[in-house]
Amino acid sequence: MAETKPTLTILPPGRPLIGRVSPPGSKSITNRALLLAGLARGTSRLTGALKSDDTLYMAEALRQMGVAVEEPDATSFVVTGTGRLTPPAAPLFLGNAGTATRFLTAAAALVEGTVVVDGDSHMRKRPIRPLIAALSALGVAAEAETGCPPVTVHGTGDLPGARVTIDAGLSSQYVSALLMAAAGASHPVEVVLEGTEIGARGYVDLTLAAMRAFGAEVEETGEGAWRVAPTGYRAADFLVEPDASAATYLWAAEKLTQGRIDLGVPADAFSQPDARAYAVMSAFPHMPAVIDGSQMQDAVPTLAVLAAFNETPVRFTGLANLRVKECDRVHALAKGLTAIRPGLGVEEGDDLLVASDPTLAGQTVSVSIDTFADHRIAMSFALAGLMVAGIAIEDPACVAKTYPGYWDALASLGVAFAGEAP
Repeated sequence: MAETKPTLTILPPGRPLIGRVSPPGSKSITNRALLLAGLARGTSRLTGALKSDDTLYMAEALRQMGVAVEEPDATSFVVTGTGRLTPPAAPLFLGNAGTATRFLTAAAALVEGTVVVDGDSHMRKRPIRPLIAALSALGVAAEAETGCPPVTVHGTGDLPGARVTIDAGLSSQYVSALLMAAAGASHPVEVVLEGTEIGARGYVDLTLAAMRAFGAEVEETGEGAWRVAPTGYRAADFLVEPDASAATYLWAAEKLTQGRIDLGVPADAFSQPDARAYAVMSAFPHMPAVIDGSQMQDAVPTLAVLAAFNETPVRFTGLANLRVKECDRVHALAKGLTAIRPGLGVEEGDDLLVASDPTLAGQTVSVSIDTFADHRIAMSFALAGLMVAGIAIEDPACVAKTYPGYWDALASLGVAFAGEAP
């Protein structure tokens, strides 16, 4: 007997969405700041932070490695570290948190002892081999039998090597992980890209900014090459900016319903790569015929659903990395769009062709969207439900990975649901 998944059906509001919503703190920046504060000596106060599955996994892993992490309120962490991480008594379980898994795998080299980094069944399908290869090249004993978690790192408290080349074609997180760990070495470490391909380079810039805020000294020695001084980290008070990926759903909801949603922060104030999506959305319903998603990957699901209502078809390119996210997002988007209307979303190699149809607005379908337990698939297809009746989102609780308050945010704007929002 097939398992019945919980669903939440969006009821189209039939009017512009008008109101104010404060997006949660950035997941990407929160997890960087948590790790750096954990590696620092002294007490750091992180404000405006995100409390979600991904960041709480990171916080708990740090506690397992001897860091005091307190949560005085809904958007703050107080982190007290000794400047070193200690070996955990048990494997670190990180769910499907890619940032926490990659970052802690590299940081584990700075532990004097063995660290096992593991995750759920989804995380165990997400590649980490390039990072393991880079750590091994630095002289760190690390292995991942399947090329995915679980990972075992036999740390010595240092990074033996002084220079490493990393293949970042699948994820910029590998580069960020190495850069953050490098400041804890006993000597300068140079991190160099292998080739020119890197997924979402803007996230490396986020990493460098966070490292410098905690006292690191990083010099870019060439295109795709960085030299990290052996400064370690010092405690700091750190303000986390709102999450640009979360903001994309609200920007798209505003465009679709011709509403006005005040996020309390202008689009050009974000430093995160996904904020680039705002300019593309601003052209709706005349979005570009071709959109390169390589440097704003987490915004692609939002843009793809918005494109379904565009005046003309849109081809999304640069999506290879989306196949190794929480799920194969290219496939999930094509499947969900085609469930709404046959042929609406088509996979062509790693491209996604959205055969836009503005006449969808106001129609009624009977569709259950398979989210593959992926928060971004759930949140983006909810946007289609603002315009088309009968769209049910499977496993709506999966949004807790990065935006636990998502359904409440839509409800605050007047969106109603059939079924109980988690």
